[in-house]
This record gives sequence, structure tokens and C-alpha cells, in this order.
Amino acid sequence: MGIAELIRTRLEAAFAPVELAVVNESHRHAGHAGDDGSGESHFRVVIAAPALAGMGRLERHRAVHAALGPEVMGRIHALALEIRG
Repeated sequence: MGIAELIRTRLEAAFAPVELAVVNESHRHAGHAGDDGSGESHFRVVIAAPALAGMGRLERHRAVHAALGPEVMGRIHALALEIRG
């Protein structure tokens, strides 16, 4: 399973989002710091989920990171988040 699919699977299980987009932006960072050559180092996630409503920005980011877990977070260099409750 690729990292994008793993991100999608974990976020769907944790938050049952009404909107979820997982975009691999690694190609935009080729040759930059953090590019490990795998093509799976930089991601952007747009998520909207009632489970995230009422949380502050930092709390939402922490919840997403926790849902992804150290396995996923340790395999990527950058994760841009746009989170809506």
C-alpha cells in the first residue's frame, strides 16, 4: 500500500470525513531537502470532519498526526494540512 492510500485509510477510519483529499506533492520538491527519491515524501491533506469540529488549530493537527501514527509520520518529510470541522 502506498503512503497516500495509507493516509486516506487511517484518516477515514479515525474521522469519517465528509471531505478528504490526499495529494502527493513530492514531484514539486524533487531535489529539495527531504526528497528521498521515493516519490512519496511530501503530501497535502484537505479534510473536513464533524469529529474535528470544536477543536483549535493545534488540537486538530495533533489529532491528524495521532491518527496517522508514527509509522506514517516517520516515512514522510512534509505534511501540509487544511482542516475543517
